[in-house]
Amino acid sequence: MKNISINSDYIKLDQFLKLADIVMSGGEAKVVIMSEEVLVNGQTCTQRGKKLRTGDTVEYKGQQYVVK
Repeated sequence: MKNISINSDYIKLDQFLKLADIVMSGGEAKVVIMSEEVLVNGQTCTQRGKKLRTGDTVEYKGQQYVVK
């Protein structure tokens, strides 16, 4: 599990994927999210603009990331 720190109240899912170095671009983030490969708090999420807040977890390919 990796902790990813943010400096605001929330971060959008596509931005988080870039910040965590899961994807290299917004276009790649869109593809990964729309392919239902990303879980947010244990649930499949297809919303690029999903707001993530401190304590939320994101899972991609078996790796977990926590918003701090």
